[in-house]
Amino acid sequence: MIELAGLLLVILGAGGLINRLAGASDPGWFVQLRVLPPQLHLGASVVLLLVGAGLLFLQQARKHSRDRSR
Repeated sequence: MIELAGLLLVILGAGGLINRLAGASDPGWFVQLRVLPPQLHLGASVVLLLVGAGLLFLQQARKHSRDRSR
């Protein structure tokens, strides 16, 4: 479940970041682009991307340590 949440946050953050950097006027399906004011779009996208990546790395580390202990 943590992997799914991490993956969704990475996709949401990266997609929103690409959307803003490309200068698209349509927010698409990116939640942060629909609910936050425009001045927060880039920051929120970066935060979502980093939190998602952090969750994925944390889950991988847990799996790796679990496999080592066996």
